[in-house]
Amino acid sequence: MLTAALVWGCSFVAQRLSLGTIGPFLFTGTRFLLGAVVISIISLWFKPTAGAPPRAAHPWRAGSLLGALVAVSICAQQIGLRYTKVANAGFISSMYVVIVPLLSLLLGQRVRLGTALGAALAAVGLYYLSGEHWSLSYGDALELFGAALISVQLLLIGKFTQQHDPLRLAVIQCIVCGVLCLLAAVVLETIRLKDIEHSLFTLFYCGAISVGVGYTIQVLAQRDAVPAHAAIIFSMEGVFAALAAWIVIGETLSWHAIGGCGLVVAGCMLSQLMPARA
Repeated sequence: MLTAALVWGCSFVAQRLSLGTIGPFLFTGTRFLLGAVVISIISLWFKPTAGAPPRAAHPWRAGSLLGALVAVSICAQQIGLRYTKVANAGFISSMYVVIVPLLSLLLGQRVRLGTALGAALAAVGLYYLSGEHWSLSYGDALELFGAALISVQLLLIGKFTQQHDPLRLAVIQCIVCGVLCLLAAVVLETIRLKDIEHSLFTLFYCGAISVGVGYTIQVLAQRDAVPAHAAIIFSMEGVFAALAAWIVIGETLSWHAIGGCGLVVAGCMLSQLMPARA
């Protein structure tokens, strides 16, 4: 899950670099269909485990629901990047670290003390990482909306991976997301082949690596993870986004932001070690 957070955090920079060359819906649709191809290839290497519990044969309903949630969330994130900094986008998108435990409580699930304290530390860290002065601009509001949808997706994928084959579920999720976004691109954007050609590198990274590898890791790892724990580990995405933006496009990190990185790491460690020690 930490590897997935690293891959996704770096993808914020690739998404920002794509904004001047390709529309958000065409970019998102193309990258998720490419991701579906990569996950399909990866799935050929995995065989059903002997003695594994039987899984439902038709995951299309579950996969379609996940794909629709991801489509709206990622498009909101991509559009929001036009109007806010990469570090802010990484922070606000990672607010599912707080939203997921709250939703778990509303659903009657138990949240351990270590998880709650880890979520609080990570949220404070992400706040400092953003620069302590973010306001809910148009871009920030889109990022927050996307974070709310991803929170629901995190809870659902933890449930659905117990009922369906995780890799088949991931492929369906990506296909549905890609098709929905391409349909939106046909209606709302002007599609030009040269736009895709100019964005080949960012499409490859965001499609083959961020979606193909990242979402494969997510569905495989979340079979054995508590959703609130997963959300805290995935919150490292915000730290990696800020670091990648600093290294690649020169967005600076203040000492407050560096301290925020440390708090997020501390929150991740606390959420894992405190329940184990108890």
